[in-house]
Amino acid sequence: MSTIRFMEEIRRRHGGETIALCYQCGTCTGSCPVSKTSDRYNPREIIRLALLDNRQEVLYGDAIWLCASCYNCQERCPQGVEIAEIIFTLRNLAIREGKIPKLYEEFANNLVASGRLAPISKFLEKKRAEYGLPPMKPVDIEAVNKIFSATGFLELFSRSKGEKS
Repeated sequence: MSTIRFMEEIRRRHGGETIALCYQCGTCTGSCPVSKTSDRYNPREIIRLALLDNRQEVLYGDAIWLCASCYNCQERCPQGVEIAEIIFTLRNLAIREGKIPKLYEEFANNLVASGRLAPISKFLEKKRAEYGLPPMKPVDIEAVNKIFSATGFLELFSRSKGEKS
């Protein structure tokens, strides 16, 4: 069995096709609001590590989870590298390998249980009434689970949870 370089693996996935176009100019990092506030996030460095086959560091570190998905990097890239899409691809690879931050795991648990990322609190219900807004409608959890089933989310999520235990 031949070993596929990490960059090739990314390039073969939806969203990762443009990674090889990056020539490390740094426009992405200069455009990124997150990198201006945190040393822990640098999109140029993530791409560089991926191009250099540092799979473990990219997928098992926390940097890929810090992207705000603002697309500033992607809009300004002179090479047309779809950086935000590559970050999503890297997140998907990390999840497939059982690496999912606790917060995202909680979101997924809530989605599976209630169809919402976060539960609707009594406080929120009261505030909606005070503002003259109608109560939140219940989620059709059966429809949500059909979507999860069709997309493979439940299988992927349960596999991710199983590998952590």
